[in-house]
Amino acid sequence: MPRFIVFFIIFLSACCGFEAGAQSYFTALEVGFSAGGSQYFGDLNEHYGFQTIGPAGGLYARERLNSYIALKFESSFTQVGYNDSYNTDPYDKLRNLNFKSNIVEMAVQAEFNFFAFVTGVKGRRYTPFLTGGIGAFFYDPYTTYNGTKYYLQPLGTEGQNAGYGNRRYTSTSMCFPIGAGFKYWLKGGVNLTLEIADRLTLTDYLDDVSTTYAGASSFASNPVAQALQDRSPGQVLGITGKQRGNTSSYDQYLMAMFSITFNFTSYRCPSFMKFDDDLRVRQ
Repeated sequence: MPRFIVFFIIFLSACCGFEAGAQSYFTALEVGFSAGGSQYFGDLNEHYGFQTIGPAGGLYARERLNSYIALKFESSFTQVGYNDSYNTDPYDKLRNLNFKSNIVEMAVQAEFNFFAFVTGVKGRRYTPFLTGGIGAFFYDPYTTYNGTKYYLQPLGTEGQNAGYGNRRYTSTSMCFPIGAGFKYWLKGGVNLTLEIADRLTLTDYLDDVSTTYAGASSFASNPVAQALQDRSPGQVLGITGKQRGNTSSYDQYLMAMFSITFNFTSYRCPSFMKFDDDLRVRQ
């Protein structure tokens, strides 16, 4: 969050310079907030179920480079999770794993409008758009066992602390938002956006599940880790080498967000830094 604030101040200062005595108009800089929901997809939700939609929200700044292309910087928060009880496959139900995780994400996205979009201009009031970008996020999967909350990464439930060091993972990863949306200005300088974007990640441990069971003997000194590595009734699945997750793809999370943004007013720039005429909107 401190980095976002520094970026925002620099961004605002760069975009709000003025020339004395010049005429004011809406600039290409927008700031706003978003709210919506998210859904995780991965080893516990391979069939793209939507039973565990979590809350999501964020703050962002958007710079419209022209009426068709914009660049957005967003800091967002969401909670994801899933439970094998929602699955229909008998093996998945027997596996009986579950998790939750809070996610804090910072991302930069480019937006490509289908139609020219300029706030305050009647003929350019709305547009569908495509978006894509890159970001980083923090996550920390946890579960509840016998009424107590346990974070799973330190426990090494796939044997990370007992001879399977190649399975270690950190609590940060990269993500690549890809999606589409729709923009509509309510009045000059006030804009509404709906965006649905899937986050392709570079981790298979968003849910703390990826490869095979390490076996109960790998957790002889940690009874909690032993219980959480195999939560099947009677611990009948946790045989060393038996499939626990699916390594063929990384985990994902999708976010659907409604956003409202506000344009800052500024003063007309010198002639060599003019915005396009279609961005000069009277107040």
